[in-house]
Amino acid sequence: MLQRDELLAYLEEILNVQAFADYAPNGLQVEGRTDIKKIVTGVTACQALVDAAVERKADALLVHHGYFWKGEDACIVGMKKQRLGALLAADINLLAYHLPLDAHPELGNNTELAKRLNLQQEGVFGSETGTPIGQYGRLAQAISAEAFGKLLTRKLGREPLYIAGTDADIQTVAWCTGAAQSYLEQAAALGVDAFVTGEISEQTVHVARELGLHFFSAGHHATERGGVQALGAHLATHFGLTVEFVDIHNPV
Repeated sequence: MLQRDELLAYLEEILNVQAFADYAPNGLQVEGRTDIKKIVTGVTACQALVDAAVERKADALLVHHGYFWKGEDACIVGMKKQRLGALLAADINLLAYHLPLDAHPELGNNTELAKRLNLQQEGVFGSETGTPIGQYGRLAQAISAEAFGKLLTRKLGREPLYIAGTDADIQTVAWCTGAAQSYLEQAAALGVDAFVTGEISEQTVHVARELGLHFFSAGHHATERGGVQALGAHLATHFGLTVEFVDIHNPV
């Protein structure tokens, strides 16, 4: 049996939480029971995931997207009341790690995406958050944009939205999971052939075309399932805990 404070201290250290200027608190967001034996993990602490944690009698719910985002209404009403009420009634701890889980060099979302796509990582970029979270590197050999899109579909289970900025093949790639479409110009400055992220905005289409860069919007949820799964597997091995990943379908 593991004490909650020991788990929190370990996560803060290995994820280097203090290195990030984040948009929400990282670590313990809702306090539950002290003893931790079972953890449910997932991408976002939506009501369906909270209900799954309650059903599975979890001691802690570990997610990438938690609560209390910068600029949101602080009142505990409506949907927020229902989510928090369910966690508190079941005495379940909510642990959330946002940018630290994107950036971790071994367990992070971007590293896990690179593993799935067989990308050799060569460097990092995008330091607006205090520590760079984006990565760039290359495929073993150049492939067409169509083949790269099929690779994304096969590995992530979701067909990406593709914007053709050029008709050249793809070998060098920059990537940043989630909503990192604003990193497109930084990616282009690296001289890569393509940029992969989760989301797309209206202006992204024009920027990709004018910069001559292949752009793939592969899904916010789809690109960010890897990190929390890798972290959960690590905790299960390191502490001997029972850890179960619950994937709440999200097409975005």
